[in-house]
Amino acid sequence: MSGGVSSTAAATLTGAVQIGFVVGALFAAVISLSDRVSPRYVIAASALGAGLANAAVALFADGLPAALPLRFATGFFLAGVYPPGLALMASWFSKNLGLAFGAVVGALTLGSGAPHVIGAIGTPPWEQALLTGSALAVVAAVVALFAVDGPLRAPRPPVDLIYAARVFRDRPLRLANFGYFGHMWELYGVWTWLPVYLAASIGAGAGTSLLAFAAIGVAGALGALAGGLAGDRAGRTATTMALMGISGAAVLGSVVLFDAHPILVGVLAVVWGFSVIGDSGQFSAAAGELADRSYVGTALTLQLAIGFLITIFSIQLVGVMADWVGWQWAFLPLAIGPALGIWAMWCLRHDAAAPRMAGGARQGP
Repeated sequence: MSGGVSSTAAATLTGAVQIGFVVGALFAAVISLSDRVSPRYVIAASALGAGLANAAVALFADGLPAALPLRFATGFFLAGVYPPGLALMASWFSKNLGLAFGAVVGALTLGSGAPHVIGAIGTPPWEQALLTGSALAVVAAVVALFAVDGPLRAPRPPVDLIYAARVFRDRPLRLANFGYFGHMWELYGVWTWLPVYLAASIGAGAGTSLLAFAAIGVAGALGALAGGLAGDRAGRTATTMALMGISGAAVLGSVVLFDAHPILVGVLAVVWGFSVIGDSGQFSAAAGELADRSYVGTALTLQLAIGFLITIFSIQLVGVMADWVGWQWAFLPLAIGPALGIWAMWCLRHDAAAPRMAGGARQGP
């Protein structure tokens, strides 16, 4: 594509990646890809596919119609990177699984926040940015081949095309997933729009971009690790409820502190960035502990697929709210997510299956 793209076109291209991820994850879940094939091979092949599709946009796509299927393909292949990565970690850890997943989420968080650093120091041509990302994806594909399946990886299960449906008939696993869905409703709404909110509240500039990175990238990565430590010791339900309580309060704080002193807004952003992602790995860890050991990869992939699908709607809703009532009130619908998540994890805390998580660490009433 020559030149830049409009905001509408950019949103359409982003949506194509999201839809591609959802379709890819659902496909992988239905055929139990990460449980039947070593995750390292799935990650390597998927990272290579995503890198090539991404590079093709910069090299060959001339206009939105040509770019859309390539962006869809990028998202489709990315669905074979993150969920199998979690499945690979689950094959190595029974104790401290929350911290292991927190480390994976922390790496994802730093990567998600990195563009804000680039925005603070300058904006390279979009073709260069895409080709750089593609080169890194190829490097990741090579690195993935050196990974080794852990001793906890179950034998390859038989093909079971309806296991994904059974996930939602299992009450404990269903509750863990509902908690995750509430978390995702809030998370990507915050990650997508927090930099815009900060610019509207305290003004745009390099300092605002760096604050966005500090909140989303640095505080988020620390939150993921801290959430992992807390989840393994205090329990999955207590940790997720506490962090969702903090992030839900931050939603309300975004109304009260809009246009306040920049220091107060900055503190809000950092606390929000820490708490909104800190519980993410704990929902995945809970699903890994509650699912059938032979289908852990399938359960994790399905959880991520539906969670990512939900983000498409919450992201759009925040944008509509901003146009309708302004940025001071735009984040209010996101409070639905933490409320749902806390309810689901409270119910899971009182379920008979709760001791199966985190070695039974403080999971009772």
